[in-house]
Amino acid sequence: MKQNNLITAIVCITLFFVYDNCRAQVNSTPGLPGVKKAIENINTLYFDLFAKNDESIVNLYTEDACLLAPNMLPISGRKALQKDFADTFAAGKVKGVRFQTSNIYGDGKEYVTEEGTWQVFDPKGKLLDDGKYLKLWRKTKAGWKIFRDSFNSNHKAQ
Repeated sequence: MKQNNLITAIVCITLFFVYDNCRAQVNSTPGLPGVKKAIENINTLYFDLFAKNDESIVNLYTEDACLLAPNMLPISGRKALQKDFADTFAAGKVKGVRFQTSNIYGDGKEYVTEEGTWQVFDPKGKLLDDGKYLKLWRKTKAGWKIFRDSFNSNHKAQ
């Protein structure tokens, strides 16, 4: 009987600590709504800069950012990103992008991960492709910046 009481007490104490730890994790993210709003604002700026072929779009990325696009090597650093955006703008095939954030994960202190869907449009506004993405954001002295940008299409490569 004493052994059953001891086991019951140990189980109860363990469950208390598990519950308390889970509750602490949920309560440690009160700033995420503010982070989500900041990211939405930066994404809106991204759309505007992209539509204008404005190469200052790279300033939305950290200096050591990395773009992880499908079927190509990683594009690392702002200089490489600058060239990639310049090439994309010069090609003239893509004129607009849209992101729809579905979730933000993290503690909101130094890094957060954004999950969502994207669309790419041609100069006439016709949908060219769509898919999903994960972006890792890093908080810098200048605010939230894209640190890692990974995406892929919902469609098979042709």
